[in-house]
This record gives sequence, C-alpha cells and structure tokens, in this order.
Amino acid sequence: MKVYFDNAATTPIRHEVVDEIKNCLLETYGNPSSTHSFGRSAKAKLENSRKTMALYLNASSQEIIFTSGGTESDNMLIRCAVKDLDVTTIISSKLEHHAVLHTLDDLETHGVTIKYVKTNNKGQIDFEDLETILKNDNSIKLVTLMFINNEIGTILDIERVGLLCKQFKAFFHTDAVQGVGHFNIDVKKYNIDFLSAAAHKFHGPKGVGFSYVNKECGINPFICGGGQERGLRGGTEALPNILGMETAISMSYSNLKKEKEYIQSIKDYFIKSIKKVLPNIHFNGCCADPIESTYTIVNVSLPIIKEKASLLDFHLDLKGIACSKGSACQSGSSQGSHVLKEVQEKQINNWPSLRFSFSTFNTKEEVDYLMNVLKEIN
Repeated sequence: MKVYFDNAATTPIRHEVVDEIKNCLLETYGNPSSTHSFGRSAKAKLENSRKTMALYLNASSQEIIFTSGGTESDNMLIRCAVKDLDVTTIISSKLEHHAVLHTLDDLETHGVTIKYVKTNNKGQIDFEDLETILKNDNSIKLVTLMFINNEIGTILDIERVGLLCKQFKAFFHTDAVQGVGHFNIDVKKYNIDFLSAAAHKFHGPKGVGFSYVNKECGINPFICGGGQERGLRGGTEALPNILGMETAISMSYSNLKKEKEYIQSIKDYFIKSIKKVLPNIHFNGCCADPIESTYTIVNVSLPIIKEKASLLDFHLDLKGIACSKGSACQSGSSQGSHVLKEVQEKQINNWPSLRFSFSTFNTKEEVDYLMNVLKEIN
C-alpha cells in the first residue's frame, strides 16, 4: 500500500490542473509579451489568472506578481523592502522557514538589524514582546512572520500582527505558503503589505507561485529584464504553470468548506488513533489543537527506543508511507529541526519526531494502515 502523508512538503496535483496545463502547452503557446494574436491570447489568459489570484486575497490585479514559488517570493519581498523602502530593522521569529531565516542572515551581514520576537512552546509569538520591539524602535521596520508554520502547523493571528504594524508604522510581510488555498486571507482587512504563496501547496504545479505587493509600497525591480510583471520581475512568464495555479486555487477555494471539514476529520481520526497505539506520544507545538493549528499538519515525537528510532524512516518508507522529519527543504540534513529545538521540552529532544500532513486525497483506511505499521515498530 502506498500512503502519502507529506502534503506540507508538496501536494498531489489535481487532474483538472494537469488538463489546464496540457491545453495551454498545446494551444496557448504564444509569448505574452508578443503583440501578434498568439501573444495577445496568451496575455489575456495571463491577466485573467492575475485577476483570479487577486480576487481570493481581496487585492487588485496590479498587486499580484508571478514568481517561481515561495522561496523566490520571500527573497524578493524582504530584500526589496531593504533596498527600496529603506528598511533598516527586520523583526521576525526563529521559527520561520529557511527561505526567510537565511535571507535575514545574509542581510544582517550587510548592516540590517535583525530582531527576533519571543515565542512559546506552542510555536506562538509573544505579542507583548512584539509590541515592545515595535514601540521602542524608531527606524523604518519590516515585520516578517509566517501565517502557518510549515513544521508544527501553528496559526499566526495575522490580523493582530497587521494592526500592530499599522499602529507603529511598520511594513508587514507574511510567508503564507501553507495558508493560501487552505484559509481565507484578506490582505486589506489584515493590513498585509507583502505576501508569499506557492502553487504546489494547494494541488497546483511546482515551480510557480506569486507575491502580493501592496501598490502603495512602491518597490523596484527584483529581476531586471524585459519589463514583465509590472517591471518588477523580468523574464517570460511560465504561462502553463500560471494557468495551472489558477485552476488549483479556484478549485481549492470553491471546495474549501467541504474539504476543510473532511481533512479535519482525517486529522482528528489520526490523533485519536495514534494515542491508542502510543499512549505517551507527544504532540509538538499546538498541532493537536483544532483551533490554534492548521487542519492539515500533525507533528509528533514518538516514545520509542533509540535503536528503533534510527530505523524509523527506513521502515516507514519500506512500507510505502511518506511523511517528513520536518520541512522537506531540510531532508538529508544532519541538523535537526530548528523549529522543534525552539518549542520542545528537553526531555523530548531525543525522541524521533515526524510530521504527518494531510489532504483531501487521504483516507481513514490509510491512517489505519499507518497505525498497524507503527505497532510493528513499537
């Protein structure tokens, strides 16, 4: 049996998305920058996709910039805030994706002040600390905090962050890669200036995503070229992937209520089942809380002996089960999860931790199969 419980790393693509990509490759092959009929047809579809992305964020189409995905979007938005908006202080957390953390490390070597807000063992930020930092810093500031933590699933109150940023005149960027397509996001209501998204997290193709850029911010080109993407990102747009992303996001939001309820039922069943198999299991962060964490992610530490732990990944893979130690970007790294190091209690640190993440394509039968495999290991 093959079981895919690694949807936070990437999701299986919907058949309707594949059909849209195929149709574009075969029929809409003109360059969107060309002025002939083939190019105009491609341009029309490109701009229609832009309007679709904007619609689901309550943005205007001119505020959507197509990119290669979340990592590029994070880099683009944070670096442009420094380069073009004279940001000298960036406030973040140590629980962010490495696309953000490594960018901050690099900017710090170039004189940008980086401040990290306190977090608790649930993976939640300390809002009093954030307010104190904002209040006591008179420089031009950017706050960059992820909406949904990709490892432990903690949900950030982005509306509250946005209000603080507005109050203390700071720009606000959120890495919403795990949130777009799974939660409703209103960039105007939440006072978001910049947002990053990736199609492959909501059943779209890999290698495409988008940035939301508040039109009042006025950033300059990140990639210079032929003037594509409002002049901010040069290079011919990957139209087949963009149209696939449009189909994926439209289907995700059209089916959001029904699929969210279904996936939550899978997660609830998983939590109930694994507690029976491993009564002493530890849930990292607040991933077992249906309110404070996303319905798609569970991160657990398993109370098994060190000898069995070393073969855990191999055994699960041998049984056809896909999950993750943390984020997929860290796979193969000898270092442990930077997120778990921040949230775990010391006595749990030497337990093996696994992230299981779910989609609408998962079933309770798959959960049952996993539990039987875990019984063998235990």
